[in-house]
Amino acid sequence: MHIVFIKLDLKIPFAHSLKDKRSHIKSLKDRISSRFNASVAEIDALDNWQRAIIGICIISNDRSYLDKQYSLLETLVLEFTELELISITREWL
Repeated sequence: MHIVFIKLDLKIPFAHSLKDKRSHIKSLKDRISSRFNASVAEIDALDNWQRAIIGICIISNDRSYLDKQYSLLETLVLEFTELELISITREWL
């Protein structure tokens, strides 16, 4: 069994309140959760309305499958026009 933890550091330039931020983040979290069957949570910068740190966890028996999912996830986030990706990291557990 292989587990990958992915951490996204995001900038939300069009958010002008925490309500705006939650709207953008919820949309991204729902899309990731449904498309990748992953656990997704906002883990840091909770009170900063133009910044978000998202944690994503995916489990599989096949490590190459997780590598492919990581690449697809990165592409999905880069295509999400309401957000800017500052950094993306992954950790194998």
